[in-house]
Amino acid sequence: MPSASTLRQQIESALAHRIPSALTPAPRVIRPMIPTGVAEMDAMLDGGLPVGAMTEMAGPETSGRTALALSFLRSLTDTGRACAWIDVSDTFDPESAAAVGVDLARVLWVRCGVPKAAMKPSRELQFSLPEKYLIAASTKKGVHGGGCGGHPRKEVKGLAGAVHELLRPETFAPRCAEPQRRVRTEREAFLPQPQTSPAPANTRSHSGKPWTRIEQALRATDLILQAGGFSTIVLDMGSIAPEHTSRVPLATWFRYRAAAERAQSSFLLLTQHPCAKSSSELLLKFLPGEARHDEATVFTGLAHRVEVERQRFTQPPSNVVALRKTPQRANATLWKSQTPWAGAR
Repeated sequence: MPSASTLRQQIESALAHRIPSALTPAPRVIRPMIPTGVAEMDAMLDGGLPVGAMTEMAGPETSGRTALALSFLRSLTDTGRACAWIDVSDTFDPESAAAVGVDLARVLWVRCGVPKAAMKPSRELQFSLPEKYLIAASTKKGVHGGGCGGHPRKEVKGLAGAVHELLRPETFAPRCAEPQRRVRTEREAFLPQPQTSPAPANTRSHSGKPWTRIEQALRATDLILQAGGFSTIVLDMGSIAPEHTSRVPLATWFRYRAAAERAQSSFLLLTQHPCAKSSSELLLKFLPGEARHDEATVFTGLAHRVEVERQRFTQPPSNVVALRKTPQRANATLWKSQTPWAGAR
């Protein structure tokens, strides 16, 4: 009679095409992970970014925050999942996202701080080039010897009103001998405004443009989290100064964390300085990137360094006390980003 282990292997091999590992229990994990697409980051984070939690990426410009977020979106859109990118400063470049492999048809792009006059329908979108780069329009032959004028009968309309306005007495310029009445205009005086104390963070009326865009982004984030259906939501505040992002109440980040856990979506927060505090389960600190020297005259990419400042639930609780010191895991890694024109290397 075959043993239990032999029977298990036979049953799993027979059901492998339908139920992989049917009799093998799945490993117990606190939160599932989604790979970022960067091998160095996935190895350091034990699989990728957590699902149903908030991940904060803090660092200066050109530190690799956006590149890592786009790589994470590419791994999600390749599997047919929907994502959302909330652009606070309107700095998201769709061409760069498409160049790294992101399926833009599955990305909801929310632009904040864009006036309504700049938002034109898709049918009317066109590039505004100078006239010297455009082909001159052909001259239409008309009644004025090659001009574009209409029929003379139509030009008579409104002539009586124009002549009446022209013959009004006040339209004639006064003669030089007549005394002129001088109108004294008062000069405007600009006095310095007194410095007032900054308004509390929980007030909703702010006149500054950065805070207006932040308010729009926070409201859009609330709506997207409540709607659900997005595997990841990226709140890009990387171009906003830290003095503005720090004014967001901590209760807002706690609400986003609870909503992301309820919707089982990954929430990414891109900032220059950490501001979510304990609401973020994973805090990644990005250092300024350095240019790669693969070519002498061609810019091929940047070399980035990332450190893990905070990571909750790293090890499952255990009552076993080891006699030897457990090996410490690496909390920093190096990875490289490559420009699209550099090609495969």
